[in-house]
Amino acid sequence: MRRIRSVKRSVRFPVSSTLLRRLALASIIANVAIVVTGGAVRLTASGLGCPTWPRCTEDSYTTTAEMGVHGVIEFGNRLLTFAVGIIALAVVLAVLAHRPRRRGLLPLAVGVLFGIPAQAVIGGITVLTNLNPWVVGLHFLASMAVIAAAYALWRRIKEPDGPVSPTVPAPLRTLAWITTAVSASVLVVGTWVTGSGPHAGDHGAARNGLDPTQISQVHADGVFLLIGLSVALYFAFRAVGAERAARAAAVLIAVELGQGVIGFVQYFTHLPGVLVGAHMLGSCLVLLATLGVLFATRERLPAAPPAPAEPVAEPVGAGA
Repeated sequence: MRRIRSVKRSVRFPVSSTLLRRLALASIIANVAIVVTGGAVRLTASGLGCPTWPRCTEDSYTTTAEMGVHGVIEFGNRLLTFAVGIIALAVVLAVLAHRPRRRGLLPLAVGVLFGIPAQAVIGGITVLTNLNPWVVGLHFLASMAVIAAAYALWRRIKEPDGPVSPTVPAPLRTLAWITTAVSASVLVVGTWVTGSGPHAGDHGAARNGLDPTQISQVHADGVFLLIGLSVALYFAFRAVGAERAARAAAVLIAVELGQGVIGFVQYFTHLPGVLVGAHMLGSCLVLLATLGVLFATRERLPAAPPAPAEPVAEPVGAGA
């Protein structure tokens, strides 16, 4: 009787798969939003609005009136980290409360939760190093890793718990992985471009020393390669009848073209802040669309039902 009551207490507030998936989606949106707001900090030259970390000043954890609008912007972005962390914590609690328990969900949810303070620490190091461009780039890439984990969790919630089965031939799965690697490299080189450009986050912050024109060309070459691979994936998926994967590739191509247009316009208009911010949002969307293609190349099958228990033979003479 005590065991039954304990089980009832543990599922008093069950979490449905729909609610769990919505929370996971909210986590994706929140992490993308903090990338955009972090970009606003840099684009408004507010990167040192709070000149130290974890405090905002040597004597205060919050911004002061003397620090002006730059302090408000930087401190506001720090506060958003707590909001993103609360959402991630809610996802972890929802995974624990969900019935039946789903294997594979908790590691992803915990990974997102712990990735947020790790990303915040890197953000603090950027302040302590006076916005070192290499550390700033690492800060952005850490956010991309958290977004990728949040997306994987969101997709995993909808899937059954059986084994993974490919939906396209092995060579096309390999091509999808190559495309994912190129997409990641484009993001990395994009941080080098940013580190060589004018938006340092503070007027006195150092630049990485790379030639902006040359590194921008390297970045553009990577984008052309990525688009070419994405187009190849689309037609290859269509050729083998993998319509779901082909639709995902079409979305990726559309996002890449939109991102490419923004990139070229911002380059030839001398990097206006609004377009740079839009380009940062586009980077998040390219990552998500790339992962969408990767997930479309496989599916997870329903879990096999548990084998029936073998009947226990009754000892001879037990009924005597």
